[in-house]
Amino acid sequence: MPRDPRQIQLEIDAARESLAATLDQLVYRSSPQRLKSKGQAAVQHFLQTPAGMATVGTLGLLMTLVVVQKVRHRDD
Repeated sequence: MPRDPRQIQLEIDAARESLAATLDQLVYRSSPQRLKSKGQAAVQHFLQTPAGMATVGTLGLLMTLVVVQKVRHRDD
């Protein structure tokens, strides 16, 4: 039994709308500005946690030690 051309057109239109919605979602999810903002928010959230504060403190201490070593070796 042959299919009704109007029904086929409706199916094509529905598939086209579905693909357009999927494409819109992909464009939104992969937006560089959105990804940048999301990354910045994640880093800021991490830095406010005890582990983040400990990490920043440790990096500060290491940088201080490196600078002190360089200054000491420069004076030799």
